[in-house]
Amino acid sequence: MGKNTVQTKAWLEKCYPDSAPSKTTIKRWFTNFKSGRTNTDDAERPGRPNEVVIPENVEKTLKIIMDNRKVKLQEIADTLKLSKGSVFTIIHEYLNMKKLFSKWVPRLLTPEQKQQRVDDSRSCLGVFTQNKKEFFRRYITMDETWIHHYTPESKRQSAEWCVDGESRPKRPKIQMSARKVMASVFWDCRGIIFIDFLEHGKTINSDYYIGLLDRLKAEIALKRLHLKKKKVLFHQDNAPCHKSLKTTAKLIELGFELLPHPPYSPDLAPSDYWLFAELKKVLRGRKFRSDNDVIAETEEYFEGLEKSFFAGGIETLEKV
Repeated sequence: MGKNTVQTKAWLEKCYPDSAPSKTTIKRWFTNFKSGRTNTDDAERPGRPNEVVIPENVEKTLKIIMDNRKVKLQEIADTLKLSKGSVFTIIHEYLNMKKLFSKWVPRLLTPEQKQQRVDDSRSCLGVFTQNKKEFFRRYITMDETWIHHYTPESKRQSAEWCVDGESRPKRPKIQMSARKVMASVFWDCRGIIFIDFLEHGKTINSDYYIGLLDRLKAEIALKRLHLKKKKVLFHQDNAPCHKSLKTTAKLIELGFELLPHPPYSPDLAPSDYWLFAELKKVLRGRKFRSDNDVIAETEEYFEGLEKSFFAGGIETLEKV
């Protein structure tokens, strides 16, 4: 790898924060390799190392971990009066466990909210399985998203090939631009029906949203002739302006059938997990001088997509 003992120790501590070998151990291995050793397998030796890995210690280790999932390797070793190496062997080879960092999620759901996710998903799946072809013909969804004048590249996008031993590329921490445009996108498995770009100084409240629904009805009459005598299956999230009494009354007036959507569930919204996710990938690293530039680029991006892209996003609903 071309690393010295100091660099190796830093690398191991980064990969194994709770079980990295000591500096002395690393130096010993460096000496062994320089002396001609070619593998890291333990040499045959009698005595304590094999004796401590017994069912009793395995069970005790498991109990300590189950009592405190964040317990450190050294704490287990001190409690059981074993070496860290022995505890490491028990955990990784006999219990088949490893320590993982927690994953960030937008919100932790309550049991009631989790149950609602199950109920709403089953309800939508029931409508879907009755007649898949008819579901795709009638399904229309919408959501809003902010599009910034500048969004920094992701960590993966900024990756560069480097020669072994070469310093990794550096990049300053750059925030997304304050200037941005709100886009409300209405679409189905055939493509975009229409996009509304919110003017600066305005907000999307119930009255504004009702205006968008009226426009949707008119756009459907022009662009989706097959829905002239069909009831639209309409899918939106739980934003306040979407769930208000005025909006609900408008949806009934328009004759839309509203599909249920559980709270805090962007993973069940095609706009979030599909449409906007791909749009944001394309726009990352791009800088726009004005709102008009953002709008033009967004419209050009969607116009260039194949019909199969939109169909794929809706069809994925069955699998999420």
